Amino acid sequence: MLYVVATPIGNLGDMSPRAVEVLKSVALIAAEDTRMTMKLTQRFGIETPLTSCHRHNEQGKAEGIVRRMLEEGIDVAVVTDAGTPAISDPGTILVRQVAEAGIEVVAVPGPSAMAAAMSVSGIDVTEFTFLGFLPREKKDLQAALRSAAQRTQAGIVHESPYRVLDFMRVLADTLPQAYVSVSCDLSKLHELTLRGPVAEVLARMEANDKTEKGEYCIVIDFRAVPREEPKAESTLCLEARLLDLLLQGADMRDASRRLVEEGEKKNAVYAAALRLKGMLREEELEE
Repeated sequence: MLYVVATPIGNLGDMSPRAVEVLKSVALIAAEDTRMTMKLTQRFGIETPLTSCHRHNEQGKAEGIVRRMLEEGIDVAVVTDAGTPAISDPGTILVRQVAEAGIEVVAVPGPSAMAAAMSVSGIDVTEFTFLGFLPREKKDLQAALRSAAQRTQAGIVHESPYRVLDFMRVLADTLPQAYVSVSCDLSKLHELTLRGPVAEVLARMEANDKTEKGEYCIVIDFRAVPREEPKAESTLCLEARLLDLLLQGADMRDASRRLVEEGEKKNAVYAAALRLKGMLREEELEE
C-alpha cells in the first residue's frame, strides 16, 4: 500500500497522530528532501528509512519503489517538504505508477497551504481553479491571468518570496479590478494575510521590508473583472471568407490580413489563399 501523507506547512502541532502512526509503520518513506523530512522524523521519533523522491528523479525512483513494493510486499509513504504531496509538489508520478501496478493508494489528509489560504481569504471559493506556480515571463504571466479571469471565479496561486512583488505588480497592471487575499507563513509564528483590492494590497506589501520572506499563497477573486464576449465562430471555410472579402473590393493580400487579424492562423490563411487563387484560375480557363 502507498500512503500519501500530508505534513505540517509550518506548525509541527498540525502533524496528525495518524500521520505519525503511518510513517512509523511503513517500510520506506519517499521524501522530497530527506534532510527536511529527517527533522520531522526525529521530532516524532520515527525511525523509518528515507529515500529521496523529488521532481528531478521521481520517474526513476518511482519505478524502483514500485518494483520493491511488488517483490517485497512492503508498504511505502510519500511526503513532501510541507503540505500535501502531488499538489504543486512531487508525488503524482509515484502515485500513478503505484496505482497502475494494481497497488492500493490511500490518502492521509492534513495540512494544505491552498486550503488554509482559501479558508482565511473571505473570498467565495465555491468555484475556483488551482493555478499553482504561474509563468515568470511578464507576457506569459499576463496571458495566464487573463485566461483564468475569463474561465473561473477565483484562482489560487503559489509564489516565492523573491518573485511575489513582481507577480503582484503584473496582476495589478493586468487585472486592476481583482480583489485578492495574500497569505504568507501560514500556521507559523508570523503568519500574515492581507486582503483587499489588488492595488491596495500591493502598496502595503511594497511598504513592508519583510515582504521577501516566507512562501506565499494568493487567492484572487476574478468576479469583478469584465468578461469578454465570446467571438462568434464563422461556419464558412477560409476560402469562402476570403472570396467574400474579394467581392467586397479587397485584394487577396488585404483579405488575408483581415482574417489573420480576426484570429485565424497565418499559415492556414496563406494556404487557403493559394487554393482560392487556384480555383479562380480554373474558372477563368473554363470560360
